[in-house]
Amino acid sequence: MIIASAQTWPAYENIEANLLDHYRIINTAAANGVQLLVFPEMSITGYVHEAAEKLLFVENDSRLEKLRQLAKEHNMIVIAGAPVKLNSELHIGSFIIFPNGSISIYTKQFLHPGEEHYFVSNFVLNPVVKLEDEQIAFAICADIDHPQHAENARKKGASLYIASIFFSPQGLPGAYSTLSAYAKKFSLNVLMSNFCGESWKSPAAGGSAFWTKRGEMVGKLDNTTPGLIIVQKKNGHWVLKQ
Repeated sequence: MIIASAQTWPAYENIEANLLDHYRIINTAAANGVQLLVFPEMSITGYVHEAAEKLLFVENDSRLEKLRQLAKEHNMIVIAGAPVKLNSELHIGSFIIFPNGSISIYTKQFLHPGEEHYFVSNFVLNPVVKLEDEQIAFAICADIDHPQHAENARKKGASLYIASIFFSPQGLPGAYSTLSAYAKKFSLNVLMSNFCGESWKSPAAGGSAFWTKRGEMVGKLDNTTPGLIIVQKKNGHWVLKQ
């Protein structure tokens, strides 16, 4: 199995530019045999608060069609984020796009202070996805600040925990410590995707990474450069794909 995390520098409030970047990255990942690819929090719009209403997506949004086509063409699960409006409520969401064209949605459960003025948390949309022998659960940013989130993922049978985040340089060391601890405590392999550069006029820390269920970091990206971290499971062990 080959999975990957995309580290992106989003164009602020520019959906078209960000989608074009997603298409490029998906094609690059496909050339490396990637079967699952995750993007950072609100990757399609860039991290937004005030502009969320004008940039929102809906459940069967037509702007996801090219992502669906690429997921099907490359037999890849793609996880991309955006503000999502469901039943008149606005959420921070991840679209989980499958090779058969279907889409599931994960919604952020634990909001960062200030987000509650624009978004609603949701504990209902919380899928666990199967890929080969892995059961995959999802998190968005501040979700990882709450140990019960990772614990609940494990209780639902997850073996792989995927976090789409937007963490600053100040916050990244804490995120590393937290995710490594979750990996070891809950026996979860962990894949994390972060922005680099700047989003919402704030610096992003990059450093997208993967940890084994022993809490050991297999590899990470640098703090400033867009790219992919690709890991592969060989004979039951996760290694960095060269």
